[in-house]
Amino acid sequence: MLAKLSSRPAVRRCTVTGAVGLALVAAGLPAVASDGTEPDLTRFYEQKVTWSKCEGDDMPEDLQCGKVTVPLDYASPKAGTLDLALARYRATGKKRGSVLLNFGGPGGAGVSELGAGGHDFMGLTNAYDVVTFDPRGVGRSSPVSCGDGAGDASAATDDSAATGDPQAVLAQLKKAAAECAKHSGPVLPHIGTVNASRDLDVMRQALGDKKLNYLGFSYGTRLGAVYAAQFPKKVGRLVLDGVDTLTEPMSEQGVAGAEGQQTALEDFVNWCTKDIACPFGQDPRDAREQVVQLVDSLDEDPVPTDFGQEFTGQDLVGAISQALYSQELWPSLERALAQLVEDGDTRGVMGFASGGAVLPTRQPAGGGLVDENDVPLDNLPAALMAINCADDPDRPSAERIIKDLGRLRAEYEQASPVFGRYRLTELLMCYGRPKGTDFIREDVRDVHSPKMLLVGTRGDPATPYRWTVETAKRLGSSAVVLDNKGEGHTGYASSKCVHGKVDDFLLYGTLPPTGSSCGPEEDDD
Repeated sequence: MLAKLSSRPAVRRCTVTGAVGLALVAAGLPAVASDGTEPDLTRFYEQKVTWSKCEGDDMPEDLQCGKVTVPLDYASPKAGTLDLALARYRATGKKRGSVLLNFGGPGGAGVSELGAGGHDFMGLTNAYDVVTFDPRGVGRSSPVSCGDGAGDASAATDDSAATGDPQAVLAQLKKAAAECAKHSGPVLPHIGTVNASRDLDVMRQALGDKKLNYLGFSYGTRLGAVYAAQFPKKVGRLVLDGVDTLTEPMSEQGVAGAEGQQTALEDFVNWCTKDIACPFGQDPRDAREQVVQLVDSLDEDPVPTDFGQEFTGQDLVGAISQALYSQELWPSLERALAQLVEDGDTRGVMGFASGGAVLPTRQPAGGGLVDENDVPLDNLPAALMAINCADDPDRPSAERIIKDLGRLRAEYEQASPVFGRYRLTELLMCYGRPKGTDFIREDVRDVHSPKMLLVGTRGDPATPYRWTVETAKRLGSSAVVLDNKGEGHTGYASSKCVHGKVDDFLLYGTLPPTGSSCGPEEDDD
């Protein structure tokens, strides 16, 4: 659930250490080291960010890059560290601090997203440095990869698996989990939103801010909600747009998600077939069948790429799913599909599938930043799966997989002949991984923080509006909901009304009254 914006996307030592320990204890999280003492995080909270011009041909001249160092394991901070990549646009007016952005995913690389779509946030530079980051395991921040593991997991849901040896299916899933561990390095066991939230607090302090001002999109709303639960007294002005669920397990999200994506695909096909350049012709029903056939043919006979890897039908499904979140991306998707269908050129669709990554790498990144050209091609899907699995305590059991795989596959494919298998693979990819945290599902509730603004869009194909309502109820009286009666994933970039109300809150602290809404009529004003 990566939001695509626009066309693209000084505290004394004893006080800091004590505050962090209290926050972790209050959140029900490990706040003691293995020897029973409180972990000393002082050196992480005393660092400052050093900024310099971002490297890369596509980076804007005025975008600056930096890093913060965080512990690999907060319970054992001496066991190793990670460097997290940051980027910022400096404040142009009187600076009141920073506002941190997370664009979603999970697995979205904030540095490249801000470089591509930073003009959406220029109004905020009147009072803030606009800052983003690549979370642990993502982008330049020790990126995870599964090598060939995703292919092994996908094979576990193909036609032969549904009728073949169940034990062979389990073996494929175990191999997939082992491949992800092999290619990701030491960061993989420590990935997830709970640790990313702790990283966020280290960033806040390193930026010199007493409170966290934050704008999170899609998955970024999960991260923001977890931060508010862990560090309620450090919450400043916090906005969640395209609100994620805090309670639904992946097993419940899968079928509904496939249905929502199928509806979005049909909307795209109806739009595409009105254009003579549509690679699937002008008949919507026939075009939908052609999409299914294209996915099937690529699964049976993948095409080579410039990067030494083959491009499969499931790779195409992942690419399409990213492109459907915003109607502004539809023309680019149409062109990319035309290049694939007519010329066998995968570069356009791979741009969606990789989330901006350039080249594959087979080596774990260690704890330092990597160059943009060394971000693994599969980092976005690999990070998405790693984070979602880490955030969900449930795992599909071997017994359930053996007993129900055929039924599950039929159920998912009935929901969507295009996205069903892809969503089922996402669920099965958690098999063989360590159990995830139950903190998000059990403890992110009744948050006693300053008021937060939650934006829900009625026609959101990725984060349904009911999740906004449910999450607001869980967060309690601190949550204020803005009802965006529009279409598309998130509202900030697509609605002038939402954009204005969010900026008013971040810049001036002005919240919309309870029951406020935005709609086409407000955007036309």
